[in-house]
Amino acid sequence: MKVLLLKDPKDKDSGPDPYIKELGLYGFEATLIPVLSFEFVSLESLFEKLSNPECYGGLVFTSPRALEAIKLCLKDNTKNEAWSKSLRQRWNTKPAYVVGKATASLVEEIGLTPQGEKSGNAEKLAQYICSREKPDSSALLFPCGALKREVLPTVLREKGIPLESLTIYETTQHPDLQESLSSYFSQQGIPVSVVFFSPSGVKFCLQHIQKLSGDFIDHIKFAAIGPTTAEALGGAGIPCSCTAETPTPQALAAGIQKALHLQDC
Repeated sequence: MKVLLLKDPKDKDSGPDPYIKELGLYGFEATLIPVLSFEFVSLESLFEKLSNPECYGGLVFTSPRALEAIKLCLKDNTKNEAWSKSLRQRWNTKPAYVVGKATASLVEEIGLTPQGEKSGNAEKLAQYICSREKPDSSALLFPCGALKREVLPTVLREKGIPLESLTIYETTQHPDLQESLSSYFSQQGIPVSVVFFSPSGVKFCLQHIQKLSGDFIDHIKFAAIGPTTAEALGGAGIPCSCTAETPTPQALAAGIQKALHLQDC
């Protein structure tokens, strides 16, 4: 049984993609198609702020892309030296809040200690931050994308916890997306499940998938990696058969298996 995953593959250096591996254990043949393309912006501003940890109460990361931006900054020898010699240690006296395990592992790669990784979504992370931060303390630095949702900033603002957002990447459709989808459906046919990993994925992919599936679209079990993406599917008029309980390969594979099993009952 074929499953289509609408996400970027994991870095080649880190072995097989965990979603493909986990779904394989359930007997699914999973394929990845990259959906999004990212353009990094304001990297000089980002490093300038990172160079002044005394101005902030901590860091907030809700996307792996924010860490990719920092790693891009650190490719510069001078910046990397400044980070290694003092900045990393100074930031480690402050919290680095993260939304999930993927982001947490990237935070660890730059030498910081993540907190809140079990949150799983922005709303729960906001609640976690509010339980640990005091109103009117130093602002938390929030490197984010241009399409960020306002859930986390709104919750923190309502609780009087300062947050300084900095847009450091912009999201666009992957240039090969339409061609990749057409090729998949023509060569592999209709998958039993299509998994979306972001509201942007729904925005960029759904119309193409509806066209390519035709009358067979009702045979597909649509799945979402979390509630925000499930909401985007619902808003587009597509029933979501499976929302992963946590944004992990294990929870997603179990959810898809359950959705398909219920269909067969």
